[in-house]
Amino acid sequence: MSSSLANESNNIVWKRGLVSHDQRCQLLGQKSLTIWLTGLSASGKSTLAYTLERILFDMGRSCYVLDGDHVRHGLNRDLDFSHEGRSENIRRVSEVARLMNDAGLIVITAFISPYKDDRKRAQDIIGRDQFFEVYISTSQKICEERDPKGMYGLARAGQINEFTGVSSPYEPPQNPACVIDTSMSLPDECACQVLAVMSGKIVLSNSHHRHEGDTSARQ
Repeated sequence: MSSSLANESNNIVWKRGLVSHDQRCQLLGQKSLTIWLTGLSASGKSTLAYTLERILFDMGRSCYVLDGDHVRHGLNRDLDFSHEGRSENIRRVSEVARLMNDAGLIVITAFISPYKDDRKRAQDIIGRDQFFEVYISTSQKICEERDPKGMYGLARAGQINEFTGVSSPYEPPQNPACVIDTSMSLPDECACQVLAVMSGKIVLSNSHHRHEGDTSARQ
């Protein structure tokens, strides 16, 4: 690191605002957390993520999906699919999820996130109490049969390098909060399985919206 960059980083400080994380959650009537979906390509992560978002939204919960393809169109468009590029992809997403959680939102991520060290770092960034890991355990055979983008075929033909499950490893979670095989149930049923395991983790026990004139948020 150059001396100028070092001096700049030394002058960066975290400013505390006048609204706390707890107050934001109280306003929304929910606990914030990140539902981290991990699994092979075509395992059903995105379908499950958006199904969860729909159900949670219909329950009156403020939530948002961070999807792998969408993030790489903008925020992470400069990253490749090397080990280093994938690790940085997950680090940036984790930082975004942490900020969104601080705003009181429920975040649902859909990323292959193949390396256990990267998922551990994501948990460290987001916070153990707010990191809810869901392993989409759909078999590779089923994933390859689905292959909606034809990615596995291209990888096996040598046209895609470092493709997870073919030329790059996937390290399954050892102790996920929830395990879902999307080939065994419909998307709504899979989402309900996740929500059943999450029971009590997203709703404040005495939640209420702050009324006009309530000064508690300023005390």
